[in-house]
Amino acid sequence: MKIIIDTHLFLWLAATPEKLSPKQMKIVENLDNTLYLSSISIAEMMIKRSIGQLDFDADILALVEEMGIELLDFDAASAVLLATLPFYHRDPFDRMIIAQSIVHGYKILTVDRKFAHYECALL
Repeated sequence: MKIIIDTHLFLWLAATPEKLSPKQMKIVENLDNTLYLSSISIAEMMIKRSIGQLDFDADILALVEEMGIELLDFDAASAVLLATLPFYHRDPFDRMIIAQSIVHGYKILTVDRKFAHYECALL
């Protein structure tokens, strides 16, 4: 299964994995799954870090590689979908991750209940 890890869950996985539920941890540890971190999540973390909203100074790219997570670049098809995506969720970073999920057919591992309003598969 191909799974995009939401920014929030990625931060938990990297810094406080005990916050993940047993179900979430089972999904993450399943070697049959391919885990992705969106480039949008990296942008979100870097922006929040630069304005003092996130105290996380790890080398994200090295950490992602060490964790065996693939990077998912934001593509034009996902960007185009944003024009018609309903505004159930106003966070632009989350909307872009949702668009990637829909365009690529990947599931999203998240705790954000607003994602459920969209035509994306959630875990």
